[in-house]
Amino acid sequence: MADDPYATLGVSKGASEEDIRRAFRKLAKELHPDISKGNEERFKKVTSAYEILGDADKRRAYDRGEIDARGDPRHPGFRQYARGARAGAGAGAGPAGGFEEFGFGDIFSDIFGGMRGAAGAGGARTNFTAKGQDVRYTLEVDFLEAAAGATKRVTLPGGGTLDLNVPAGVTDAQVLRLKGKGQRGVGGAEPGDALIEVRVRPHPQFKREDDDILIEVPITIDEAVLGAKIEVPTITGRVQVTVPKGTSSGRVLRLKGKGVKSAGRSEAGDQLVSLRIVMPETIDDTLAYFFSEWRQKNRYDPGRK
Repeated sequence: MADDPYATLGVSKGASEEDIRRAFRKLAKELHPDISKGNEERFKKVTSAYEILGDADKRRAYDRGEIDARGDPRHPGFRQYARGARAGAGAGAGPAGGFEEFGFGDIFSDIFGGMRGAAGAGGARTNFTAKGQDVRYTLEVDFLEAAAGATKRVTLPGGGTLDLNVPAGVTDAQVLRLKGKGQRGVGGAEPGDALIEVRVRPHPQFKREDDDILIEVPITIDEAVLGAKIEVPTITGRVQVTVPKGTSSGRVLRLKGKGVKSAGRSEAGDQLVSLRIVMPETIDDTLAYFFSEWRQKNRYDPGRK
C-alpha cells in the first residue's frame, strides 16, 4: 500500500497549493538522485505524492476517497478517471506520469537553475546544473593576530588544507568568504563558497572597543604625585608615555593611532590608557609619618558625599 501523500510530503490535509509546492521543492532538492545518492526510492515516493497533491482534481478525488495514494481508483466506477489521469505517461515518462504534466519541469527549473531535459520518476537522470553547497568552518585566532592580520592554515574535514589571509582588524564572529572553496557544483556549475567564522581569543591586557584598544596600567603613588615617564604596552610594541603630575586613579591617556586599523579605514583607532594608583604592599613608618604631617597641614575635599 502506498504511503499517504500528505505524510510523504510532510504537510497537513489543509495545506495550501503553495505549501504543497514548497514542501515538494525542498524534498526534491534534498533527494534528487543527481545530488543525493541512496535516496532514489524516497525520491520516487515524494514525486508520486506530488503527482496526487499537485493536481487539484486528483487531490480532491483522493480526499473524497475516490482514488488511492498511487492514483488508482478505489471503485470500478472511477476507472475511466484513472485512465484519463495517466494519459500521456507513455513515452519516456514511466508509469508515474510525465514531469511536465504536473509542473515538475518548472519546479526543477526553479531549484536547479534551468532544465536542459526532462526525466520521469521511473529513474531516468535529469540533466541540470546546480551551484555547489557552501561549507562553514570556525577559525580561532589570537587577539593580536586579529588586530594586525595573519595568515592561517585551515584543515578541511576531508584532510585538505587551505591558507587563509585573516585581514587586519577582523572582529569576533566575523565571517570571511572564500569564493569557490565549497562543495563542487553539479553538471559543471560553479562550486560553493567556504564561510569561515572567526573567533578571537581574549587578551590578558588589551580589550577592544570598535577600533580603539583599552588597557589599564598601574602606577605608584609617587608617580601619581610627582609625575613620571612610564612604559606602556601597545598592540605594536611598548611605548613611553608621560604621567602628568597630580594624576588620580581613573585618568585616561589617549595614544593617537595606536589602536586597530580596520580594512577600508584610512586611520587606525587610538589606545586609551586608564591609570590606576596602586599603594605599596607595606606602608613603612617614614611614609606614614609624612602623610600624617601632610594631612594636618593640607586637608582637602576630593568630592566625597
